[in-house]
Order: sequence, then structure tokens, then C-alpha cells
Amino acid sequence: MTPLSDLNLVHAAIPEALVLAQKAPYAAPGDMSCTDIAAEIKALDAVLGADLDAPATDARPSLIERGSSVATDAAQKAVEGAIPFRGWIRKLSGAERYSKQVIAAITAGTARRAFLKGVSHARAC
Repeated sequence: MTPLSDLNLVHAAIPEALVLAQKAPYAAPGDMSCTDIAAEIKALDAVLGADLDAPATDARPSLIERGSSVATDAAQKAVEGAIPFRGWIRKLSGAERYSKQVIAAITAGTARRAFLKGVSHARAC
């Protein structure tokens, strides 16, 4: 998949929950009811995986665990190293820009979830 993603031919769409979080990570949730806050946290959990305060399971690993698989990283690095001028290809194809958008969306989603958990705690939900 690495060569196809480097050419920006294959990439997954950024989930809607992360797109919304990116637009307004610190906006007040809906009607501020505990139910609305919990629903939004649940939607972010579904996309991001287990949060730092929730133990990850085999069925639902955290985003950090999903991104740090040693075997996958080693195989990916081997493929990436075999592609000459990979950095330039990624820049010219737009893949580098898309990777940055994904990272920004994950960061915003993580910040949004933390904000909502704080609001939930403050409202004694």
C-alpha cells in the first residue's frame, strides 16, 4: 500500500467526527446535556480508540498502540527505503499534505475528547 499512498492514489477518508472536531475543538457541545456530551465522546472513542484513561483491549487497541506495531513499522520502512526520491514523490503527489491533514484531524479529535471529558466532569455527569 505504501507506493500507492505515496502517489496519493489510495487513502482513507478522514472520519466526520474528526472533521467536526477540527473545525471547533473547544466549542460547547449541543445543549450541554450529559447525554449529548457522552454521545460525542463515544463517537470520538469509536474513531480514535481507547483513551489514556480507559484500558485498551485486544478488540479495541488505542490509537497509540495501533500506530506502533513493530512488525508493521519494520516492513513499511523497508518498502519506503526502496522507493527513490520518496520525499519528493510524496510532496508532488499531495500525499505529504494529506498525511499532515490526518495528523491534524487526530490531534483535534484527541483535544476535543479531552475537552468534552473535562466539561462532563465539571457538570458532574
